[in-house]
Amino acid sequence: MSLFDDAVLVLKDYEDQADLRQAYLEHLETHADGMWKACGDGHITASALVIDPSRGRVLLTLHKKLRMWLQMGGHCEPTDETLAAAALREGTEESGVAGLTLLPGGPVRLDRHRTPCAWHLDVQYAALAPAGAVESISDESLDLRWYAYGEVADVADESVVRLMEATRARLAA
Repeated sequence: MSLFDDAVLVLKDYEDQADLRQAYLEHLETHADGMWKACGDGHITASALVIDPSRGRVLLTLHKKLRMWLQMGGHCEPTDETLAAAALREGTEESGVAGLTLLPGGPVRLDRHRTPCAWHLDVQYAALAPAGAVESISDESLDLRWYAYGEVADVADESVVRLMEATRARLAA
């Protein structure tokens, strides 16, 4: 199965945010290249909020280009077999944390936002950090920092706060 086909299946199975989910599916229906950065009308991206529930904290990156505290994430690559694999790859590459595992149940949220390259139709996952996780700054980041749940709203935008809240709700379920 192609990454494109996986994305369609993941989005069809995603039960929340019906209008946004439908917009993502319509984008893929009309853009055969809708998974790739080259699609100037926008493209699917994958991200992962790295979370350490045992210590009540999340790891955020100070994005080099956007200069904002965000979850790890970015463009899909031809080697990605699934959206989940893309999110896990991005989470691992940008955090430097070995042994991340995605929170079961598929994507946690969707978030569409404008970036310098195009619209990002982000499929957001959560990744659990293993005990003793050690982060390492990547080339795409100016800084990495662990934030207590209560501190996230002070440094990150509403999309990150919503992702953290949705992740915590899924953990509590």
